Amino acid sequence: MYLSSSPSPSLMLRRVFCFNSTRCFSSASIPSPKKKQLVFLGSPQVSASVLEALFNASSAPDSLFEVAAIVTQPPSGRNRGKKVMASPVAQHALDRGFPSDLIFTPERAGEETFLSNLRALQPELCITAAYGNILPNKFLKIPPLGTVNLHPSLLPLYRGAAPVQRALQDGVKETGVSLAFTVRALDAGPIIASERMEVDDQIKAPDLLALLFSQGSKLLIHELSSILDGSARLKAQPQEDSQATLAPKIDSEEAWLSFDQEARVLHNKVRAFAGWPGTRARVAIVDNKSGQHKILEIKIITTRVSSCDHILENEGGNVTMHKGALVFPCGSRTALEVLEVQIPGKRVVDATAFWNGLQGQPLKLQ
Repeated sequence: MYLSSSPSPSLMLRRVFCFNSTRCFSSASIPSPKKKQLVFLGSPQVSASVLEALFNASSAPDSLFEVAAIVTQPPSGRNRGKKVMASPVAQHALDRGFPSDLIFTPERAGEETFLSNLRALQPELCITAAYGNILPNKFLKIPPLGTVNLHPSLLPLYRGAAPVQRALQDGVKETGVSLAFTVRALDAGPIIASERMEVDDQIKAPDLLALLFSQGSKLLIHELSSILDGSARLKAQPQEDSQATLAPKIDSEEAWLSFDQEARVLHNKVRAFAGWPGTRARVAIVDNKSGQHKILEIKIITTRVSSCDHILENEGGNVTMHKGALVFPCGSRTALEVLEVQIPGKRVVDATAFWNGLQGQPLKLQ
């Protein structure tokens, strides 16, 4: 299915019913006279959970709003076959029976055709949740009630594209989700509400992200009535810019692990980069007969920080096996236990299966 930011024929040529030859109504786009028009912007799977919450809330008998349109990233090639697919948000909306001609997929949110279509809808409020495009001033001026963003951090901490990943990389014990008005500066608008959440030592970024957006969906629905009646604008608190931290986009080159760092640092990185881009390491398999080294690049999937005292006696960069874990010596005489790995082109295996596949050949850090 092709989704476009330009008006589709079905948008322009919907069936029209005329009464008394003076009033005409589109059968597919009659706005409720009592409900305010809301436009949702989001792209990945976690955003679909927010959209689902809005769909459910809008169907309630006493609902104050309806979802008038959805804005998402254009279809792209995903998975191994690089098949062009709609974004998870677009697919979720289509599965729910949402009109395809009200799903807009501009390359940039500042495109004039897209902005013209958006103005024609006369939305009173826009809500964003991991949309993935910068919103220009021309966009922000359209909805009279403003644009509200669901951001997975306790703002002003971790402003930017990768708040969950950077928080886990820093080893935070607590994070949360914030609901804030969108301004031109990055994630710097007044905060409507926020909720805190403790961070488990083993949780990975995709799971934490899903939890935060699930919690954020509930927060959004709870605050929506105050946003729609304008009182949220009055109670929203300005952010303290002096306390702001940044969460820049992750680069694939950051995936490599350096074992001269402490084990805790590496463990946090494995959790933070789980999913994409993952974390990688180079190891050497030593041939017992020739002594030659075969370099192997592996993806580190699951880890924990070792608490075994005998590990600290390991010298020479040897990787050992201990109670179902590959033990990697790290900086400051610490050790990282690797529980799952993946060889390129192969499935994920546990440490025992990987170790048995070595058939007694020593494994060293490279």
